[in-house]
Amino acid sequence: MKKTLISLLACTIFFVHAEKDQSTNHIEKIVLGSGCFWGAEKGYESLEGVIDAVSGYADGMGVRPNYREITKFTNKFNPNNHAEVVEVTYNKNLISLEDLMIHYLESHDPTQLNRQGNDIGTQYRSIVLFSGLAQKQTILELISEYQILLNNEGYGDIKTSVKPLKAFFKAENYHQDYIKKNPNGYCPDHSTGVRFARSSNEIIEDNSDLKQGKSIVIIEPNGYCPYCDKFREDVLNDYAGKIPLFYRKATNLEGLIIKTPTWATPTVLFMEDGKEKFGYQGYLNPKDFYQALGAFQLGDTEAYRVAFNAGTDARFCKEYQIFKDTPDGVFVDKLSGAALFDTRDRFNSGTGWLSFTRPVEGSVYRRADNSYGMRRIEIRSVSTDIHLGHVFPDGPNGLPRYCINATVLDFKTRKEFNKNKKEKV
Repeated sequence: MKKTLISLLACTIFFVHAEKDQSTNHIEKIVLGSGCFWGAEKGYESLEGVIDAVSGYADGMGVRPNYREITKFTNKFNPNNHAEVVEVTYNKNLISLEDLMIHYLESHDPTQLNRQGNDIGTQYRSIVLFSGLAQKQTILELISEYQILLNNEGYGDIKTSVKPLKAFFKAENYHQDYIKKNPNGYCPDHSTGVRFARSSNEIIEDNSDLKQGKSIVIIEPNGYCPYCDKFREDVLNDYAGKIPLFYRKATNLEGLIIKTPTWATPTVLFMEDGKEKFGYQGYLNPKDFYQALGAFQLGDTEAYRVAFNAGTDARFCKEYQIFKDTPDGVFVDKLSGAALFDTRDRFNSGTGWLSFTRPVEGSVYRRADNSYGMRRIEIRSVSTDIHLGHVFPDGPNGLPRYCINATVLDFKTRKEFNKNKKEKV
């Protein structure tokens, strides 16, 4: 009886161990270096099937694996320096090594030696560290295939090192999830734009529309960029202004005259007739975006002075004469297109400025204005933070009087406004 129990116990232990082995043999790791590890780490984490991505150091000798040491000038060109790498843990049942390698090769420029863009030094070298011969074979085959594609586009030899992994050292905590911890920046995009045929679904855009009039071009990467997502969410998704938005990859700007470097995403370009007037690299908060758009759209005008320098329209100005008797509709922010005031709440105050009893709910905010020795309440647009006017307690029937500058408004008929709202949704 005792021997039977021991045998059963041994059997149980064997099956539990076997089941455990079978349940984890689809989990693999690979270590990838493609320049600065911050953006690379976030890119891998965005891929379905990737379980974890950890920034770290590898492939060094005689240099301590920490950020201070590998970035010292004395190690900048040291061939024994550690490389900035990312250890990627993935479920090979959900994402293949081939797909990971395609993402890796397409997300940087593997033809650059010991650098990526302006990041120069041996710590930024392109390197793949494998953990098995099967991995090595797949890696070398894909690099050979990519070399042909790069040659066809005029690029030189791939400089990526392929070696067995000896040791991986996790980077300091502040490097982990760096982009998540630092939300107001940009993602470096040093990719060549050359794509594997089986991964490419990119549409080549026609840029002819950008060569006529003013436009805003947002450059986004081929891969994932959290700063681009944040910029869309905070600013672009709600934008309904009159200057059209266009989204482009850095490799799809043919025929346009661009001055700003396009390796950072997002990059915002303010264009006129196909030529860049000015541009910005990285995430812009709403206030900064609309400040830039104001300079681009309004220029040196009365509207700009009112919007950004808290100016005041002349009484009975041209815009007031146009807007005071408009038909049923909505007055919108001149820059963002957001609804601010409704004709149903408009009245003739006889002051020479547009007057309303209330704004569109949630569209404006108030703040104290003690300029010029007066105590007033200023009204500003929530969407763009531009100055709109003031509110006074002397409206009809005990209601407030929102005294608003016409130069910072545009008008849309109700039909036009509702149509635009539906299209936006």
